[in-house]
Order: sequence, then C-alpha cells, then structure tokens
Amino acid sequence: MKPLINTSNGNIIVYNNSDSIKELEDRIFCIRGANVMIDRDLADIYGVKTKVLNQAVKRNIKRFPPHYMFQLTKEEQERYEFLRSQIVTINDLRSQITTSSLRGKHTKYPPCAFTEQGVSMLASVLNSDTAVETSIKIIDAFVAMRHFVQNNAKIFVEIDSIKQHIIEHDVHLLENDRKIDHVLTLLEKNEQEDKQKLFFDGQIYDAFSLMVSIVQKANKDIILIDNYINNETLDILSKKKGNVDIQIFTSKHIKLTKTDIDKFNSQYPNLTLHFSDKFHDRFIIIDHATAYHIGASIKDAGKKCFGVNMISDKWMVAALLNRLCD
Repeated sequence: MKPLINTSNGNIIVYNNSDSIKELEDRIFCIRGANVMIDRDLADIYGVKTKVLNQAVKRNIKRFPPHYMFQLTKEEQERYEFLRSQIVTINDLRSQITTSSLRGKHTKYPPCAFTEQGVSMLASVLNSDTAVETSIKIIDAFVAMRHFVQNNAKIFVEIDSIKQHIIEHDVHLLENDRKIDHVLTLLEKNEQEDKQKLFFDGQIYDAFSLMVSIVQKANKDIILIDNYINNETLDILSKKKGNVDIQIFTSKHIKLTKTDIDKFNSQYPNLTLHFSDKFHDRFIIIDHATAYHIGASIKDAGKKCFGVNMISDKWMVAALLNRLCD
C-alpha cells in the first residue's frame, strides 16, 4: 500500500491501497494525527443507514470520549470530501457506496470520525453478530495501516521534503509572476502615454524620446508624412530596427539632397523619398496598422507647444493609406 496524498498543512493524510489489498484501508484517513474512519463510510460497511449508526452512538455517548470519536470541522469535511474523490471516481462511488451514504455527503451537520478504539466500541452499541465480525475486519485494517506507516516512515519524511521543495518552487514562481505583472503594467502605462501626449516649449528631449519610441515600434515599415524634413528628421528615423523600410512623403522644397538620402541608406537601408502636396498635417504610420497625428514636424518636436495623438481606428488608417495611393 502506497500513500496517495499528504496534505500541505499536515492535518489530513489519505492513504490509498494501490494494490487493492483491502477496500477498507481506502476508507481510513489521518485527521488530527489519528487514523480514523468517517461515519457514513462505516455505515456503508456495516450495512446500516448513517442516521441509524449516529443514533446508536448518541444513545451511548458516554462510551465515545473525544479520543474515540469527534466531529469534523467544516474545513476538515471539505478536505475529506476532496481527498475521498481522489480515491474513486463518481462511477465507483455509485457502485460502492449506498444511496444513504451518498445522501449524507451534504448533511446539515459535519460527519463524525471514529478512531480505532471508537470503531471497536461501535460493535458493542450496534449489538449484532455482523457488526462484531465487521469490526474485527476494520480493526485488522487499522493495524495493517499502522504497520505500513511505521515501516515507511522514512518515505514519508522524503515526501515531506519533496513537498516543501515544491512549495518553495511555487513561491518562487509566484514572485516571478508578480515581477512580470509589474513590468507589463509599466509597459501598458507607457503605451497609454504614447497614445496621447502634449509637449510644451523647451521639452525637446522628451519630444525626441517619444518620436524615437514610436519609430522603434515598427517591425516592417514606417511611413512618414511631413512637408518639412531635414537631417534632424533622419537622425530620429535612424533609431529604427534594422530590417524596417521607410517611405517619406514630403514637399519638393525640402533641403535634403540625394547625397543625404544615399548616405542614410548606406547605413540604415531602406529609405524611399516621395514628393506630394496632398497633406498639410504630419503623420507617422507604423506597419500599415497604427498611425500618429503629430502637431509639428518631427524635426521641430519640443521647440514649441505641440501634441501627438494615436489613430487606432483601422478604417481611418486605411483611408490615410489610400490617400497616399491616389
């Protein structure tokens, strides 16, 4: 017989006979440090209703001191029900446990637990040859259980050690989860800040930093619509990821030369320049999915008061892209 479950709080231990030595041993539980059987399991074994068994005990209550019989707390009952379900499936319960004992699973009062001495005393209060014979078998099961525990004490110590290691590991994982949640919260906060931002005169570095963070979001391509670009614009765009392509739609009157573009592409490919007079405002479109409306040319970001607003509506982004193709 091998241990099935050893609970973390040490209050309840359930032993399951994996070799099917005796069904009786599967119904013995360790609660409050004592091997016990629950009233409805005993009633099922004795072939009587749980109510009848408990009435017999009440009539002879002086024979059942606390170390013979005690009532489970609500928490102990819930834990017992859970552990009992681990031993047999619901189909097994239907075939092995009587209707009366199943009905007792959700009784108004918590069930009673009987120690080895209490089970022995039950034989006398039930007062039948069948009860005496059954009690002998149950006591034999208690004895077998006790011998098993004594012979395998070292194994239980090792199980406790493994259990403690698992608990420590779970705590470590929990701490990591909290750290990850904190990081995700910060990322979400930063993302919210990127959606709408207002800069005042002189916030040149803050504005530059935001423009760079937007550029670095791109994984495939960047489309910049800005009629006033220069080398400062290229400085911001150079912060992109290496495999990201850039298209710029701008005025024909920019001060950038073909040499400037070629030098940029030699180090940060690939940038393509397009001339257009369709736009008054400035926009940056990231990966054909997200657009930002920028109140000033990105080269002038922070020099005067301006705002940045993210356009997340897909149809608006699509309309902007279609306008580029007209």
